[in-house]
Amino acid sequence: MTDEQTRRDDRAHVFHSWSAQAQIDPPVIVEASGSHVTDDTGRRYLDFSSQLVNVNIGHQHPRMIAAIQEQAARLATIAPAAANDKRSQAARMIAERAPGDLSKVFFTNGGAEANENALRMARVHTGRHKILAAYRSYHGATAGAIALTGEPRRWASEPGMPGVVRFWGPYLYRSSFHAETEEQECERALAHLRDTVAAEGPEHVAAIVLETVVGTNGVIPPPDGYLAGVREICDEHGIVMIADEVMAGFGRCGEWFAIDRWGVVPDLISFAKGVNSGYVPLGGVVISPEIAATFDDRPYPGGLTYSGHPLACASAVASMEIFEDEGILEHVRTLGAETIEPALEKIAAKHPSVGEVRGLGVFWAIELVADRQTREPIPAAAVGAVAAACKERGLWPFVAANRVHVVPPCTTTAAEAEEGLAILDEALAAADAHVTA
Repeated sequence: MTDEQTRRDDRAHVFHSWSAQAQIDPPVIVEASGSHVTDDTGRRYLDFSSQLVNVNIGHQHPRMIAAIQEQAARLATIAPAAANDKRSQAARMIAERAPGDLSKVFFTNGGAEANENALRMARVHTGRHKILAAYRSYHGATAGAIALTGEPRRWASEPGMPGVVRFWGPYLYRSSFHAETEEQECERALAHLRDTVAAEGPEHVAAIVLETVVGTNGVIPPPDGYLAGVREICDEHGIVMIADEVMAGFGRCGEWFAIDRWGVVPDLISFAKGVNSGYVPLGGVVISPEIAATFDDRPYPGGLTYSGHPLACASAVASMEIFEDEGILEHVRTLGAETIEPALEKIAAKHPSVGEVRGLGVFWAIELVADRQTREPIPAAAVGAVAAACKERGLWPFVAANRVHVVPPCTTTAAEAEEGLAILDEALAAADAHVTA
């Protein structure tokens, strides 16, 4: 098909997610390589979004493509009831990289299904029904996952699944606890969580689910001690701790799993995105021995036709091998600490529209404000203007609410990161024009 036919068919027949259909004009992307994507006009963009913060290994990695091709030639698909080598190998390799004694993997097609099944496992394992989930969170768009989600995208799906109770997580820049330091924010957020558990009756609470590092809602790393405190509350009351690592895991924060930075072992980890960078849809849940044992002699009440799809698992195996062979985790830590963080600090000092920069690894957010004193968020039109200015200069950004997220592939070079940050520096003039004080 011609590019023009692609565009016509898209507008006539494709129903796009999270969009008012008549108000969008999707670009036609014709190729991608490494940290770049190219549209039908030949315009090449440096990808600072990793698409949906998932192409961690970069676009079109030749070893990934070869692994999928080889598997397709040998065994393209097989039902989940059968064992196959790549599914077994992927599960073992993921378990070997998971924290503590988490040792089994239930495969899904993506992150939302991973959270759905983690929720089901926790409820069946404990015999309880309530789930505590944070307001600043996104866990997916399927029925249970959107009910767990705290941000406004859940509103249209309400009333939803019963039993979900909200709590406020730590976020010092916009503290719900009137904290002035990270230590105060951690202490008060944990006290609030403990009070919420008590008010709901701990004997009714099956799980506390949280993004290890809050993703789409602001890239908010937890203060030191917070995750350990959540673990302590869970242990005290027999509550399952679910770490949603769909966005934060598999290299994004410079670790296999972001929670490793804080030395905490949850009971369940949901994953997707970076496990194979979306080359073939894949997600899953890493499971503790205690929860897995619940289903030794009791059938697990869930399943998917494509659970552990051979093509997806082959790409996951290849991805983990590439990460190790190419030293990608170490590269992410260095890139974040030596290139991205210093550049963002300079940007923050230069632009009055920047209220705060925060993050780690290749997982950062620039929070834009109209007034640094009141911290009033900048209007949506200003964020749109920044995004447009980025694209005009050849940078593909990731924007959410009043923020620009800096989330390039984990394989992005220091030179590419510097190029993208320089473009972003120029584009932020569009936000500065909306500063009121």
